[in-house]
Amino acid sequence: MGLSLSSIGLGTYLGEDDAAVDAGYEASIAAGLAAGINVFDTAINYRGQKSERAIGRALAKAFDEGRTQRDEVFVSTKGGYFPHDGDDPRPPRRYVQESFLESGLAPKDEIAQQCHCIAPSYLRDQVARSLENLGLSTVDLYYLHNVETQLGAVDRMTFRERMKRAIAALEEEVGAGRIAAWGIATWDGLRVPPEHPEHISMAEVLGMAKEIAGDGHHFRAVQLPSSLAMAQGVVYRSQETGEGRRAALAAATTLGLAAFGSASIAHGQLAAGDLPEEIAEAFPGLQTSAQQALQFARSAPGVTSALVGVSSPEHALEDFALAKIAPVAPGRILGLFA
Repeated sequence: MGLSLSSIGLGTYLGEDDAAVDAGYEASIAAGLAAGINVFDTAINYRGQKSERAIGRALAKAFDEGRTQRDEVFVSTKGGYFPHDGDDPRPPRRYVQESFLESGLAPKDEIAQQCHCIAPSYLRDQVARSLENLGLSTVDLYYLHNVETQLGAVDRMTFRERMKRAIAALEEEVGAGRIAAWGIATWDGLRVPPEHPEHISMAEVLGMAKEIAGDGHHFRAVQLPSSLAMAQGVVYRSQETGEGRRAALAAATTLGLAAFGSASIAHGQLAAGDLPEEIAEAFPGLQTSAQQALQFARSAPGVTSALVGVSSPEHALEDFALAKIAPVAPGRILGLFA
């Protein structure tokens, strides 16, 4: 039997790359584990690689103390953007130049918008760095990060060729045991229509995965913003599935993919004030705007887990209190848009 994932996950995007934020994330991870949260999401470029390291330290401590085991937690990270290293004394530009450009890991002719690369040599390097940061031998889910960035630099044919080579590299990483599965994490790409220049088609990526690795491919998940402030993934029909155009979350379900919602409380904006009365009525018994917004995000039809950035124990206790409350029926979510 596979691991059951919590419907709320902890994200690690926000915050300065300093020790105070590190400590906040580590305490929040401990609070999450105590509340039954087992989904932890990060990226190598978050906070100069320090978010990955904070997760690694927090989980290592939890493993050592017997509060959880490796097979009871699900860790995802991402690669594509050039990261700096918050623990390296070199200026970020010099770090990137010396680490990735002069070394040839990121071929000059495969860099998009001066910040993004999915060349196989670069992805292999990034997987290795992430594993070292996390202190893990295998990451459960590895995302190609905001691949629509590539479409700002190359045409669709070139993009497809780059994607296929990236997919082949990730399938090799699966074979080597360094990652268990892979996915695509996007910002706009899955929510905009096929006519948009940055549109990413789930069905097309699935087709490429099958072309590279057959039915035994390991394309398992997508990530996209999903919240009261960015609800396109719930209601806007942006994805062709072969069974008609569907909203991104519904398309993921149709195509057999897990869907992780990011920015569930819109980077804190939805927790800052009172939400409309109809939201409070839809989620009775919840005391704060943050809880109401997170209840929407985790209950949206098709969402596997809603990710919320929490770097303070106080906010962790508030947000993760929802773990004791069941998500609402999908019909209640869709009813908000009727």
